[in-house]
Amino acid sequence: MTVTLYCYFKVETDAEAQLQRLRALQGELAAAGWTGELLRRCDDETTWMEVYAGIDDRDAFRGVWQAARQRHNLVMPAHEEWFRPL
Repeated sequence: MTVTLYCYFKVETDAEAQLQRLRALQGELAAAGWTGELLRRCDDETTWMEVYAGIDDRDAFRGVWQAARQRHNLVMPAHEEWFRPL
């Protein structure tokens, strides 16, 4: 069964630099087969979300994703939520 990760966080300083780092992170993950999406909340432009759907191995993805977040200096507090199809 595949799962989807929704990870949201606040970007209150240096948004352009963080956006570039997030795009680099998502490029790295896409090269490994995990395509992501980056969203921004409509009523709060400082709340951003990474979304990764179709993940077959949650533990493997999470390990690679967290290591990539550290490499790209994206270690700000983030809230993860994992969902699966009904």
